[in-house]
Order: sequence, then C-alpha cells, then structure tokens
Amino acid sequence: MSAPTLHDFQEQVSELILRHRSVLDVLSKFGQTGAAVNRAVAKAVTECGCIEIQASRQHYSEEPELETAKRLLESHMDGAVCENCRDVLKAELGRNLFYMSALCNLLDIDLDEVVKAESDKCSTLGVFNLT
Repeated sequence: MSAPTLHDFQEQVSELILRHRSVLDVLSKFGQTGAAVNRAVAKAVTECGCIEIQASRQHYSEEPELETAKRLLESHMDGAVCENCRDVLKAELGRNLFYMSALCNLLDIDLDEVVKAESDKCSTLGVFNLT
C-alpha cells in the first residue's frame, strides 16, 4: 500500500471533521494547534532539556556567497530532540496539519496545489524567497 498523498489526507479530514464545520471554529483550532507546537518545543527545552536555545544576534557576512551565509547563520539550537519529545512534536504537528487541511477544505483550496506553488516559488526564487 502506498503512502497517502496530501490530497488523500485532505479528503480524509473532510470526512472526519464534524464538530468544527464553522470557519471560525477551524481558524481558532488551527491557531490553538500552532500554539501547542510552540509549547511542545518550549517543553523540550524547559522540562526535558534535550535541546537548548542559545540565541543572539545573527552575524551576516559581507560576502554574498550562499555557502558562507549558511555556515555563519545559526539555528540558535543545541542538542537533538529526544524520542519522547519527537513523538509529542509529531503529534502536535499532525493536529496542526489536520486543521490546516480543514481550513483548506472550507476555503476550497487544494493543499497539494499550495505545496506545489510554494515549492515552485522556492525553486524559482531560491535564496531570495522571503520565508
């Protein structure tokens, strides 16, 4: 059996969503699940400690070379997400994706098309993409 596509997932969400048919309900749940993802990352830092955040001002190079910039810019994160935190994060990201799909359904937007358009934009704009 092949892996489900975004289109398959979006159809599945459409069949499952019962309680949150209102766009306002979906928007609030989408925001809530996004906050839960942020909270899960924060807990990985503050409760588990598997990752640490050491943030400071990013130092940009005067050299316009991409590889130099990649080497100099930091994620501000040290360590690696442990298996337990990874499971929590995957669950929270999955819920967030569920409500993103529900929002797409309500707005009659194909999530596959959104991903393709964003990928095309990244390919075309490369490092000039403002993400």
